[in-house]
Amino acid sequence: MNALAPPFDPKEFRRALGMFATGVTIVTTTAADGTPIGITANSFNSVSLEPPMVLWSLANNARSLPAFSDSTHWNVHILSNEQEALSNRFARAGEDKFNGLALDMQPSGAPLLTGCSARFQCKSAFKYEGGDHTIFVGEVVQYDSSALPPLLYVTGGYALASRKAAPVSTEPQAQLEGAVYSENLLGYLFGRAHFQFLHGIRGTLQQRQLSDTDFFVLSLLSVCQPLQVPEIAAHIAYTGVDLGTGALQSLVQRGLLVQEAGGLRLSPTGSDAILHVLAAAKSVEADLVDRMGEMESAALRNLLKQAILATDPGLPKLWQATAPAQPAA
Repeated sequence: MNALAPPFDPKEFRRALGMFATGVTIVTTTAADGTPIGITANSFNSVSLEPPMVLWSLANNARSLPAFSDSTHWNVHILSNEQEALSNRFARAGEDKFNGLALDMQPSGAPLLTGCSARFQCKSAFKYEGGDHTIFVGEVVQYDSSALPPLLYVTGGYALASRKAAPVSTEPQAQLEGAVYSENLLGYLFGRAHFQFLHGIRGTLQQRQLSDTDFFVLSLLSVCQPLQVPEIAAHIAYTGVDLGTGALQSLVQRGLLVQEAGGLRLSPTGSDAILHVLAAAKSVEADLVDRMGEMESAALRNLLKQAILATDPGLPKLWQATAPAQPAA
């Protein structure tokens, strides 16, 4: 006789289900009294192409269930990677979720949010109970989509989508199993990406007779100035550059920096020089985004930020919030 199966653990079941990555949606409708209703859901799925039908589910104890049950139309919004705050807003109860939001008008009257990866305007077809949820099925009467990458939800947190990359430096079958130095070494990938990106602005740096160190200093001061010499050195110490007073004095003598009581700041000539270099960098970035795609670019920024946080030796914050103005006495 088989041993009894262990008790079914709802928390473990939820955790296992969380391994399946989904998009994040907001479903909206209008109550009978005209009140806009909206909730965050990740239970959205397609049903058929002909006719075009989709489904989503809502907990039976949700306060918005009567409004959706009685509604003839509702809209599904697939959120973009920039709409995490909007997702959190509609996941909470007890507040005016639509306050201050830009909405598009459409015949059914159901609120239509903006800035999404895709939107589906639906006519309610039928609904049925599925355990502790009600499943809504609707016919898509109108839809639109954008190039904005979608926001994902997996293992209990938000995530970004990214396609797997092809090899960059290795011919098929050429990589030795367990090789210490390979194209998958993060140091190699970071370094090569860094130098290939800088290659795109080398021409502008040379035209302006700027070294890498000059670029580091000018770009730093374009963000926060004036700075004292020790502050500048602290910001760029991680680059391995030994920034002596001679390098900074050279920038002053060339008319790119000016010395004042609070420290060093950009001169008009220095501001013009770094603006041209940053414009070139922005052009290289735009070309990179165009080649990679918006979805991969968003994922890359996110992963680079994670890597920087994980390896940060304690560098000072480059972008800092300004203190709010004090009211007059």
